[in-house]
Amino acid sequence: MKKPFGFFLRFTKGQRKGVMALLFLIIIFQAGYFIFTSFGFSGNKEVSPEEAEWLSHQEEIDKLKEAKSVKKDTIFPFNPNFISDYKAYILGLNEEQLYKLTAFRKTGAYVNSSEEFKGVTGIHDTLLIKLKPYLRFSQKPDVMVSKGEAKEKHVKEEEFKVIDINIATSEQLQAVYGIGPYYAKCIVEKREQLGGYVNMNQLDDFGDVPANSLHDIYDRFAVITQPEVNTINVNTASLHQLSRFPYFNKDLARAIITQRSMLGNFSKIEDLLEINGFPVEKEKIIALYLEF
Repeated sequence: MKKPFGFFLRFTKGQRKGVMALLFLIIIFQAGYFIFTSFGFSGNKEVSPEEAEWLSHQEEIDKLKEAKSVKKDTIFPFNPNFISDYKAYILGLNEEQLYKLTAFRKTGAYVNSSEEFKGVTGIHDTLLIKLKPYLRFSQKPDVMVSKGEAKEKHVKEEEFKVIDINIATSEQLQAVYGIGPYYAKCIVEKREQLGGYVNMNQLDDFGDVPANSLHDIYDRFAVITQPEVNTINVNTASLHQLSRFPYFNKDLARAIITQRSMLGNFSKIEDLLEINGFPVEKEKIIALYLEF
């Protein structure tokens, strides 16, 4: 019967000592490496003033990153008397509930309380509880008229101090508490890119604007004139043109061009809905800025 590790005895005494010494060094090295990495030993390296300043804010940075990663409530204050199909879809109302509300409004009546809103639409208590904090009631519509009627309509709206969002200046937007130069610039720049806003719900896209500030914007501004929007032809637009469209990004622009080259031209907005990454919830708004 062979002895365990009998092969080891075939080495000379000096060779055996050498092997044992090598094994011992390997064990010492591994243990040292483990201790070094476990305790984060960094020697006597000096930290620069800039690095020390950065490290002093690390905890605050981590908290901001964590807060940013939390999904925010994207519901903003709204007036149910003038709710659009798009807004109703976002809020969770089905077609029947929206139809009941539309029929009620056609009689010339207004919803003036959350209870009346529930009674007219028949929404479930769970949805009402979710929407109740955001309900705002007034009889000032977010209307849209032709340019020929704009001047007369604008004079009437001045009595309510309502400003057309499509001609509002950066200074007028900044008069709203919480809307500083940055947000005002974003609102104006997007308006210029699109050629104008067709619905006040488009301001919901500015998710970083405080909810109270958006509520004040809805009270002070409205889509009064029908804008001449800048349309983009999805069948002829280049990658650069599609990427610059405010509702698309570069990945979606590439996907549109790929599908266009493979399946041919698009004929309607529904053809785009199957493309991965298309903002389906904004379908009706986006359709107003597209050509086929």
